[in-house]
This record gives sequence, C-alpha cells and structure tokens, in this order.
Amino acid sequence: MRLPVVILALLVALPLSARADPYRIGLAAPLTGPYAIIGDQMRQGAAAAQAATGAELVLVHDGCSRESGENAARRFVERAVAAVVGFVCTESAEAALPALAEAGIPVISPVIRTVSLTDRRERTGFPFFRLAPRGDAEQAAVSRILLERWRPHLFALIDDGTIYGRELIESFRLEAETAGLSAVFVDTYRPQMENQIGLIGRLRRSGATHALVGGDLEDIAIMARDAAELGYDIVLAGGEALRAAEGEVPLSEGILMIAPPQWHERAAPAVLEGLREAEIEPDGYVLPAHAAVEIAVIAAAAAEDTGRPVEDILLERGFPTVIGTLSFDARGDLEGLDFRLYRHDGETFQPVD
Repeated sequence: MRLPVVILALLVALPLSARADPYRIGLAAPLTGPYAIIGDQMRQGAAAAQAATGAELVLVHDGCSRESGENAARRFVERAVAAVVGFVCTESAEAALPALAEAGIPVISPVIRTVSLTDRRERTGFPFFRLAPRGDAEQAAVSRILLERWRPHLFALIDDGTIYGRELIESFRLEAETAGLSAVFVDTYRPQMENQIGLIGRLRRSGATHALVGGDLEDIAIMARDAAELGYDIVLAGGEALRAAEGEVPLSEGILMIAPPQWHERAAPAVLEGLREAEIEPDGYVLPAHAAVEIAVIAAAAAEDTGRPVEDILLERGFPTVIGTLSFDARGDLEGLDFRLYRHDGETFQPVD
C-alpha cells in the first residue's frame, strides 16, 4: 500500500533505530465469521500503519476461541514479534496471553473491554493494553454526566431486562441514592415491541420529565416517537448502544447519548483525507488499529535502544499517533479516553458543551 504524501507528512517521525530488518508486529484479527467486518477494519488500519512505519505484519486469524488464541500465540512466539495488535474476543486473548507473557510479547487491543484483563495485571502478569474503553467506563460516565444535570428534574429509570440494561440502570440508581436523589419511576419494559404507548403512559403519569433508558436504539426511537404522538415532552437518554445503525423508526431530536468520542473526532482532517485518498474509509477500528501498530513500533524501537522490555516502555511514556498522543496507565488502560454527552439534532448526534 502506498499512502498519499499528505498522510505521510502528518505522521510523526518515529524514533526508529537504524536497522536492516523491519520491526515485526503481530496482528490478531478475525478473518471470517461474525466479526470479520471488525477484522477487515483492523487489517486496513494496520496495513496503513505498516506503509507509514515500514513494519512487518504477521497476520493470524482470531477465531474467538481458546484454541485460536493458543494457535495465535504459538505463531507469534515462533515469528518473534515485538508486540501483538488485536484480538477482539476475551476468550482468545486470555488463551494467548500466558504464552505471550512468557515470551515478553505485549498485546495492544483496540477492541476488548473486559475489565479483568487489566485489573488482574499484578496477579496474572499479563502484558495486556487496551485502546478501547473499560467495560465499566460507560456506567461511571452516565452517572457522572447526568446526575448533576438532572438534579433539579424528576427522572425515571427503565431497562429492557438484559444484563446490559439492568447494570446500566442499577449503577445509576445506586449513584443517585448516594447523592440523595431517587427516581420517581422505575420499570422494566418489553423490548422489540412495535410501540411503547403503555410505558409512555405510565411515565407521563409518574410526572417524569427525563428518563434514562437501559436499552437499544430501536426501542428508544420508538419511545420518543410514541411520546411525541401523545404530546408528552420527555428527555430520553441512553448509552453507547445509540451508536447502532438506525432502523425503521428514526431517532428524534433531543435524545441524549453518553459515549466516548469516535476515533475520527480525534484525528486531524488531513489524516482522514489521506486515508480516503488511499481508499481506506476511517470507520470503526481502522484508526485505533493504525495507532496500535504505531505504538508497537515506537515501543519496539525504544526497547531495542535501551535494552528494556517492550512492556515497560508501553507503561511509562506517551506515543504520537494519527489520533493524537496516547498513553497507558499502570494497569494498561488507555488514559484520557473519556465519555461525553451528545444530543441528537434530528440527523446526527452532536457533542454537548
């Protein structure tokens, strides 16, 4: 792949040692199956970073199983990669990490959010790093962002009965009670109904003016539509699930979403333009995979120069990438990736100051 001059000029000059052989970086990505679209995005991003850095990529299929994780680890150890980018499933990553840890090969995942992989770092010794948010980051952000804003209002809490929905609502309820607040209405609704008129009627009778919904985009869109048809002015809010593709019922203006910034929001316009000129659409996991390869190459070069493990380098400094300077905390979680509030303007979600 040959990247346009515009993106090559924007990439920070990497502090690479003068060496004949390129740094070898592993890429664990699903090549087939239900997550193949994620794997394709990761491959595109990694290939763009390869063209920019001169790295050598060792691509191995992540089949989201224990067996595929162990096979991937064997392959990466045999090829003596400096670091591995990827893995989309916890099961395969957990199966790969013991062998990779023994070989001193860290993993940088743009996808996996499972908190135990970093929370248990001291006990397991697994050199796992993530560019994705932690699995518990959304719940904390929803409470932090909405509680102060909704303090003067009557609010309701409703969920769809799924683990995701219940945990989001229960976390907010506990934080609200700690802050001396309580919901005027709490309920579990039946998801995937053609209408939610009954639920909206109960909400209106409760006097709620705001409602946090632990559910998916389609259900929230239907609730907003039904509330508008009944002349009921209520502010509905949801989590990152609202980033899903819209269905038959479009989202209404005024719906709130708490989510992390999308990666393209962190990239310079010229970087996005350069990728598109290279026929790479910077969607999904393209940019974080690109950044992860950049980080791996910089860390490998620094480790070679200093004689220290790549893992140590990853834990102690920031790394310039196409989506800004990134760094990890002591657990291996990405620093500075915070959720924020968005409001739907009738067409798209726009950040709220």
